[in-house]
Amino acid sequence: IIRLTFPQLTEERRHELIKGVKKLCEDTKVAIRNIRRDGLEAFKKMQKASEITEDDLKGLEKDMQTLTDKYCKEADVESAKKEKELIEI
Repeated sequence: IIRLTFPQLTEERRHELIKGVKKLCEDTKVAIRNIRRDGLEAFKKMQKASEITEDDLKGLEKDMQTLTDKYCKEADVESAKKEKELIEI
């Protein structure tokens, strides 16, 4: 049996961890936006190659934005839950 003991988190260390959580959340949102940008570029190439119509392009852009908003909001919710958890400990 291996036992590891960790001291209680100090207030200063909790704030450092919260800053780290916020940074990870922001990095996640940037990654989501980059995926959206790549997807939109692919859709525009398809439209230029006459594979999809302009109406299809508008619909796909709207769908892509909806997904982006959904997952950015989800990242914010998870970040807030983790911050609350860190404060409670």
